[in-house]
Amino acid sequence: MSTITAADVNKLRTVTGAGMMDCKKALVEAEGDFDKAIEILRKKGQKVAANRSDRESTEGAAIAAVNASKTAGAVITLNCETDFVGKNEGFVKLATDLAELALNHDTKESLLAADYNGITVAEKLIEQTGVIGEKIEIGSFERLEGAFVGSYIHAGNKIAVLTALSANVAGADEAAKNVAMQAAAMNPIALDEAGVDASIIEKEIEIAKDQLRAEGKPEAMLDNIAKGKIQRFYKDNTLVNQDYIKDGSMSVAGYIKTVDAGLTVTGFKRVALG
Repeated sequence: MSTITAADVNKLRTVTGAGMMDCKKALVEAEGDFDKAIEILRKKGQKVAANRSDRESTEGAAIAAVNASKTAGAVITLNCETDFVGKNEGFVKLATDLAELALNHDTKESLLAADYNGITVAEKLIEQTGVIGEKIEIGSFERLEGAFVGSYIHAGNKIAVLTALSANVAGADEAAKNVAMQAAAMNPIALDEAGVDASIIEKEIEIAKDQLRAEGKPEAMLDNIAKGKIQRFYKDNTLVNQDYIKDGSMSVAGYIKTVDAGLTVTGFKRVALG
């Protein structure tokens, strides 16, 4: 039988992140075979993952990453069960690694199948479920492309946002971040009026009309008054029409024009935990 040294155990712990005793047991079972021991720990993770498949994973880390040319970004949430794990330095690093890896993938499925240090991302998540003892999964996955893409991660990694601008101009980096902070704080449902689903507008119109009827307004006036309320709805709920949080005297679209007269916001992606 192979002799298992403390150095062997520590090496396996460094590679997998598993506990000291778990690593020792895996090496003993594998008769000192390092790769087999990793596989044993991975299988343990699969068992834990199966046992926790019905658990809620609403905590974790929301992370945004942007490529070197600032023309594309990815934003994900790596979910776990408790806030304690979500704040762990190793967990946040894994989330950051996966967000950067997501820059090269168009779908969550593609990301899960991607290589992560010799195993797939999906296998890594199973492994970490075994190591940590909590359900771990990629929740949200979004990508964004544009002439200039910036990002913002809210304190505590609870919200992460990407924003795209129409051009890479002087001040674009700060402007994109400011608009991303706006989206993080105000949670708009769409970029502009065109991005709001027609069914939402229909519902808002009916709600407005019911309120006006309750106030005793004449039926003939309802359509015109309701249209005015819809304009207010757009102002409150679409990113470019919202009052800019750093200067309420202008809209977000107006703020962007102060950076460059021809500049516009062309898109955003916002993900949040919970």
